[in-house]
Amino acid sequence: MTQVRICMIGAGRVGKLHTGTLSRHVPGGQVVALVDPWADVLNVTGDLFGVERRYASLADALEGVDFDAVVITTPTPTHRELAVLAAEQGKHVFLEKPMALSLAECDAILAATRQHGVLLQMGFMRRFDPDFAAAWERIRGGEIGEPMMIKSLTHGPGLPPPWATDLKTSNGNIAEVNSHDMDTLRWLMSSNPRRMYVEVANFKGAERGVSSENFYDNMLATVKFESGALGMVSGVCPCDYGYDSRVEIIGKKGIMHIGRMEGEAIVVCTDRDHGLVTPIFRRWPDRFRWGYIQELEHFVECIRQERPPRVTGEDGRWAVAMVLAGTRSFLEERPVELREIWSSSTTMA
Repeated sequence: MTQVRICMIGAGRVGKLHTGTLSRHVPGGQVVALVDPWADVLNVTGDLFGVERRYASLADALEGVDFDAVVITTPTPTHRELAVLAAEQGKHVFLEKPMALSLAECDAILAATRQHGVLLQMGFMRRFDPDFAAAWERIRGGEIGEPMMIKSLTHGPGLPPPWATDLKTSNGNIAEVNSHDMDTLRWLMSSNPRRMYVEVANFKGAERGVSSENFYDNMLATVKFESGALGMVSGVCPCDYGYDSRVEIIGKKGIMHIGRMEGEAIVVCTDRDHGLVTPIFRRWPDRFRWGYIQELEHFVECIRQERPPRVTGEDGRWAVAMVLAGTRSFLEERPVELREIWSSSTTMA
């Protein structure tokens, strides 16, 4: 296969980002169709990248054009239906996080992709970011010794869209913002989580007009791993000062930091009283530009070479399980064992 033909499902912020990435940076992938029920959003992204075939639904696209794979960037409640339909039609699936709302929905996606023999890759772009990927290799090489503790933070400047502020339609910020942190912890520690405890707070919701029940804009999670190691996740959204994503890992022999606040290698001084000014990352596409490019390059190459991706549906399912454990923890004000979450699902991956 010389060219992988892709149908982009979702033309909003992330859909626009992935469409541009595939069009400009991934020669082996070609966006042949664009799907979005909102005509104005669909046409803006379609016009921007010259995608002529535009459809209101995946079903329409399947009837109108031939393609090899889909990239799904729509809101979380739509993931199961879209991923299962694509798999049933023999299309490979790239699925943005979070994988789904529940483990049952994750299992339906996993079952469909396995049954129909198509690839499923999750959109955890940090695994492809050069800094995070290099850190993983160095941890595996034993440079800091056995990992004992990990701390990860994601602070985002913008208020989530309205549907993402409601636990019934999104599982909240721990899913929409901090799914990446959950995957990062499990990946870098090479251990599954055993127990979670989460506290949340809401400082800005009322003043920003958010009235969703149980909305929170600050989240602090602690994690106990099966290896005995400890983890912590700090989530703030909106934080207003910029986009901030960093990780600290403490091993038996040393410590490792991944990421920094500075967004550009530029320092400006115009006033000796204010001192030196260094720009910070404004948005997540800026911080993880290479991660987004390389994850889609990987997806395309896996299809062309008929090999499984590095980031699988099982990884996505684990992140959802951590989200569900964390949500139950703050709602019930207690630590939650992951086995409680597994027991509420019909199957265990």
